[in-house]
Amino acid sequence: MTHAHPHSRTDVQAAHPRSGTPSRTDGRTAPRSVPADRTDGRTAPRSVPADRTDSRTAPRSGASDRTEGQAHPRSGPADRAALRGDHGSGGPAAPRFGYGTNGLGDLRLDEALGLLADLGYDGVGLTLDHMHLDPLAPDLVARTARVARRLGELGLGVTVETGARYVLDPRRKHGPSLLDPDPEDRAARVRLLLRAVRVAADLGAHAVHCFSGTLPAGTPPDEARKRLVTSLSPVLEAAEAARVPLAVEPEPGHLLSTLDDFHQLRGLLGEPPPAVLGLTLDIGHCQCLEPLPPADCVRAAAPWIHHVQIEDMRRGVHEHLPFGDGEIDFPPVLAALAELTAAGYPGLTVVELPRHSHAGPELARSSLSFLRQETPAC
Repeated sequence: MTHAHPHSRTDVQAAHPRSGTPSRTDGRTAPRSVPADRTDGRTAPRSVPADRTDSRTAPRSGASDRTEGQAHPRSGPADRAALRGDHGSGGPAAPRFGYGTNGLGDLRLDEALGLLADLGYDGVGLTLDHMHLDPLAPDLVARTARVARRLGELGLGVTVETGARYVLDPRRKHGPSLLDPDPEDRAARVRLLLRAVRVAADLGAHAVHCFSGTLPAGTPPDEARKRLVTSLSPVLEAAEAARVPLAVEPEPGHLLSTLDDFHQLRGLLGEPPPAVLGLTLDIGHCQCLEPLPPADCVRAAAPWIHHVQIEDMRRGVHEHLPFGDGEIDFPPVLAALAELTAAGYPGLTVVELPRHSHAGPELARSSLSFLRQETPAC
């Protein structure tokens, strides 16, 4: 949820078997990613850009001179290995916590960002939606530049999320998707993701999140997988050129719903799979349907993680819950996330409560208090 993902309540009947683990010295200053040559998360630029400055103090320029439809390549093939998500090693380090704007839908974006900074969050999961940096409204480049400046003033990192429920179609939740039978419908979703990549590059975002969509009625799964690969190809090319990791999320009820499905997608995209391709790991989804406990999912998926979402959840029920209302044992999960951070992941762990905007400010406060209390001492 990602997302404002499909966060309606869904009973999940079965879980797939899954699949393979790989410092924060000050996680609030380290832009995202997992370069193999990373030695100090405070100074190494995000993901791959060797020329990238600190995203907290210098949110990318380029927004002002960027034209629609273009992504700025920044560096050459030597940097591609870093996009593969190779991790280093180190002791525990506190995760960098963020909160998703899809859980603050009753606040203006500037108010939401100010709230999160005041509460002490390290960053924000920014869902592109009609009320928060609308990706379809005019002057996107200029509006993005203003948000970049605001993030820099507040010292917030950011991940761009693309799970807005009705941003493309006011009558179809999460429609159209990358799997739709109509090529024009699939192209509309691709265009949204391409815009998200450009926005992420201009914000200095740690990653761009996306998901597959549900299997359309009457579509064989193999055909849907072909559509997914074809649809993602231009998005992966743009993400590689912009050097912004693409973090695909396994979403309950979607074609790509489990970690095994993610690894199948990697295989379908060729050998080796695109270096820019990674994973959004949602801790609640692990509780919902993965066979491994959530903490073990973190360790197994660590080499591919570009983004983390967190909330409480119950086994077999896809419903994002405030902490304490579900079944997850959080200390082991947060210990695993601390290991991940120490190993070189400077991205965010974003609280994902998209159906709780009515209580968003209070839940943002109580969620951060809970996470800090349950995180092992580093």
